[in-house]
Amino acid sequence: MLDNVKLRTDWTREEAEAIYNQPFMDLLFQAQTVHREHFDPNQIQKSELISIKTGGCAEDCAYCSQSARNGSKLSASKLIEVERVLAEARKAKESGATRYCMGAAWRSPKDRDMEQLEAMVAGVKAMGMETCMTLGMLDDNQVIRLKGAGLDYYNHNIDTSERYYSEIITTRTFAERLDTLARVRDAGIKVCAGGIVGMGEQQMDRIDMLLTLATLEEHPDSVPVNMLMPQADTPLADVEKLDPIEFVRTIALARILMPRAHVRLSAGREDMSDEMQAMCFFAGANSIFTGEKLLTAGNPEEDKDNKLFAKLGLSAMAVGCHGTK
Repeated sequence: MLDNVKLRTDWTREEAEAIYNQPFMDLLFQAQTVHREHFDPNQIQKSELISIKTGGCAEDCAYCSQSARNGSKLSASKLIEVERVLAEARKAKESGATRYCMGAAWRSPKDRDMEQLEAMVAGVKAMGMETCMTLGMLDDNQVIRLKGAGLDYYNHNIDTSERYYSEIITTRTFAERLDTLARVRDAGIKVCAGGIVGMGEQQMDRIDMLLTLATLEEHPDSVPVNMLMPQADTPLADVEKLDPIEFVRTIALARILMPRAHVRLSAGREDMSDEMQAMCFFAGANSIFTGEKLLTAGNPEEDKDNKLFAKLGLSAMAVGCHGTK
């Protein structure tokens, strides 16, 4: 890895906009050049995501079928058993996943849940996998306990730009999301933070979302970029689909602004052609979610991913690999 390279956290909107809007071929060339400086371009990190507590969430995120406020018909479940989580983690590891992500649909964990959450983290960690959780907002004590259990990554997406945020969520502020990221980072847990595109936002919102992440005190270690998968009975169920080239531009900008982050091609792959996914990988995406489900949304089957990897000459990244130089 190029450890002596100074990463910029002072990007301006004008710079980001100029990068995003340059001729497409120039953008892809720049993104691939940056990518090759920090990563093997033919290796992709595989993560798997499990919902450890589904539905009944008090938040009103307009894209989410798990919100109790959206009129969703999805029934709420309790926090699932530790052994079930570990059994699924073993299967994920056998399928080539190196990071196991556990997500709960709630505003924040309750103290009574912490012991169970710690056991999940410790159990997955003992398998030799990287651990990740997404549990909403955390207080200082919860962060310390999760760090002590061996949590490697904490996912907390900012979702969109600060300008557009209130159009998507009203039950939690943009500043509260940034506070959670700072709390996690200060505790020594790696930050996983990205957003969702295709929610009816403007181009500048996509740029500003990435600019917010790229100008944090430290870049996130992992940046998931999700293409909205409209869910029935949510306010965004009928939103107009984003142009694929705009999505690829977003991936490329993430790579250029945050050169050493794993840029994850996250939700939406099920609706992407092989050619579009290949273009995203060329633009700097080097992480995916495997498994048949992303919380409540669909995801490509393992066999389909294996065939795509074979066609493109891609291989799975080893555990703990964060670059090549």
